[in-house]
Amino acid sequence: MVIVRNEKKNRTEEISFSGTVQELLHRLAINPETVLVVRNNEVLVEDETISKDDVIEILSVISGG
Repeated sequence: MVIVRNEKKNRTEEISFSGTVQELLHRLAINPETVLVVRNNEVLVEDETISKDDVIEILSVISGG
């Protein structure tokens, strides 16, 4: 099981998943341009693989002018 912490929704869930960051975001219906995906304090790119027992944080990207 992968633990996913979604900062924007202030929610943590445990899901059965194995695949890439891009596949995870698609499954969760999250636009990849609006978030950073972090594992062990390291930002992941879309083609990196997520394994079972990973703890993933999904952080909102904030921009302003």
